[in-house]
Amino acid sequence: MEQDRPLLGIFLMLMFCAIAPIGDAIAKVLGQTIPISQLVFVRFAVQAAILVPVIWLTGRAWRMTPRVWRLTALRTVLHVFGIWAMVTSLKYLPLADAIAIAFVMPFIMLLLGHYVLGEDIGWRRFGACAVGFGGTLMVIQPSFAEVGWPALLPVVVALNFAFFMLVTRQIAKETDPVALQAVSGVMATVGMAPVFLITHPLGVPGLTMVTPTGMEWTLLLGIGVLGTLAHLLMTWSLRYAPSATLAPMQYLEIPFATLIGWLVFRDLPDGLAAIGIAVIMVAGLYVVWRERITAVTPPTP
Repeated sequence: MEQDRPLLGIFLMLMFCAIAPIGDAIAKVLGQTIPISQLVFVRFAVQAAILVPVIWLTGRAWRMTPRVWRLTALRTVLHVFGIWAMVTSLKYLPLADAIAIAFVMPFIMLLLGHYVLGEDIGWRRFGACAVGFGGTLMVIQPSFAEVGWPALLPVVVALNFAFFMLVTRQIAKETDPVALQAVSGVMATVGMAPVFLITHPLGVPGLTMVTPTGMEWTLLLGIGVLGTLAHLLMTWSLRYAPSATLAPMQYLEIPFATLIGWLVFRDLPDGLAAIGIAVIMVAGLYVVWRERITAVTPPTP
């Protein structure tokens, strides 16, 4: 069994938190000229092109039982939809706002664990969930007043990703992480390609393809590379440090996104949204702390 190396795990998670918002920023730029569906298709095609050769060269096993194949297909559909919804939201929202709203996902996971899996989460974490949702509403309110329903898309992303994580948990111990990402990339590419072949000649809005410029091609490839690298960094970080150590680090993605949003788009959260982001981070970190406490002691009823 590989020994824990917490400093390496923390470093890898920090790299994830820095790289993931860069990919989102590129998607926000490209979303103004490239159809979102085409952007998502290229992102998964690049993932498949990178990881399939890695599987062959390293001799990793990617055979799956029928049950795992079905769950992997469901996971891939959730992944494709989640990225589509996130990139769509970035057309309308500041980068930091969209990512902060999506961080309602840990609260959703907690509630799903209670109501779907029957886990006892205690009144303190219920309270933290309520506070976290309140912070999310503070971030959504100014954005909703300005752009309308697209401000709710990161909440859809969070709900979608919560189910994505639940499915991933069901198969994580039965599959190699790199192989799983490779198979997902192939599934998404093979599944989306026929859709474009049918819809593009018909001119279906949102499901047509355009010819990118040289710079747009570079950025599209960059999204695929960064997205693949970010997921691998997160996976590798969990090999070297326990999730309880790494979970608080994920909230660093919000300040990284704020910095990148300001550098690239000159966007900063307004007063109410900034307070809401702080509330989300505090509530989320409290939930993480309570998870660590209850991992070693029985939860308070």
